[in-house]
Amino acid sequence: MIGGLNAGRLRQMMGKELRQMLRDPRSRLMLFVSPIIQLVMFGYAVNTDVRNAATFVVDHDHSAESRQLISSLTASGYFRLIGQGERPAEMVDALDHGRALMGVEIPRGFAAGIISGGRARVQILVDGSTANTANVALGYATQIVARFGQQQRANVVTDSRTTMPAGVDFRARAWYNANLESRVYNVPAVIGTIMLMMALLLTALGVVREREIGTLEQLMVSPLKPAELILGKTLPVALVAFVQLTLITAVALLWFGIPFRGSYFVLFVSSLFYIMSGLGAGLLISTVSNTQQEAFMSMFFFLLPAIMLSGFMFPIENMPEALQFITLANPLRHYLVIVRAVFLKGAGWRILAPEILTLLGLGVAVLVFSATRFRKTTS
Repeated sequence: MIGGLNAGRLRQMMGKELRQMLRDPRSRLMLFVSPIIQLVMFGYAVNTDVRNAATFVVDHDHSAESRQLISSLTASGYFRLIGQGERPAEMVDALDHGRALMGVEIPRGFAAGIISGGRARVQILVDGSTANTANVALGYATQIVARFGQQQRANVVTDSRTTMPAGVDFRARAWYNANLESRVYNVPAVIGTIMLMMALLLTALGVVREREIGTLEQLMVSPLKPAELILGKTLPVALVAFVQLTLITAVALLWFGIPFRGSYFVLFVSSLFYIMSGLGAGLLISTVSNTQQEAFMSMFFFLLPAIMLSGFMFPIENMPEALQFITLANPLRHYLVIVRAVFLKGAGWRILAPEILTLLGLGVAVLVFSATRFRKTTS
């Protein structure tokens, strides 16, 4: 007996759940292969980097400097030249029909402006109908053009042997993710999303399946106590979730090359508190669902808002204040802060204490509420 619970009955209940989850080869594939496939797919798909963006150029200058600028854009790998024209209308037509993401117009006098040390202008147009991609492409193009201008200005100063007045030596560097690769930022977040989805799915469907086939009533009239039944249903799912966490973390490190600078112990303890919230939410879904189809639909009713309000896709700081307040009750939000900080920054207990304690509080609250409702609905 442990705290009024019978260890033998609890062990038998957990063994039954594990056998039920693992006896079917298709279930084993879903539990241990499906998360890896999802991580690989999402890791490549959830990518906001811009590569080989279709670019149309109108060069009115036809100088060596204008050709060098075009070469600088295409040599970066961010842009791919799909056409050149003599009239701005050709560039606008390419943007209107979706053949080009970006248009570059180099006016006459571009080279003369560089050589004289004056102002050389370049016009860049982007297709704003894809706002995120357009912003990223515009940022890349602006940096490349600015760097090109600095190099040309330095060459002019060197050739003329003149001294330029001292200015600001501005050097920007991205910390923790030097190349600003979106995959490095997104893959750890995908790990949290997959874990939440699997915890919800296994817990909710496991209980509802027992109700559908009529064995839940048999379990309730057995010597099992309600607490033993709840633990017997949730602990095997937690064990499977930790195995999934180990597998998908290994894939993130070995396949995608995501840096891991923190402590595995911090990651696993935080994941335990996070899984508690997922188990509690899955248990709660099982109390309002009579069929597995209802449980599946209810799971997505919870999962999609959790992802949207987690900061995974959109910065929380850009949301209205009311929604920012609501996100505080979202366990995925706090877990994403933890998992990204552990992977990329090497953050430890002292820095992540607020998020870890919040996850613990949310996990305990959701589990207690769900267990109470589960007892009422099955009594």
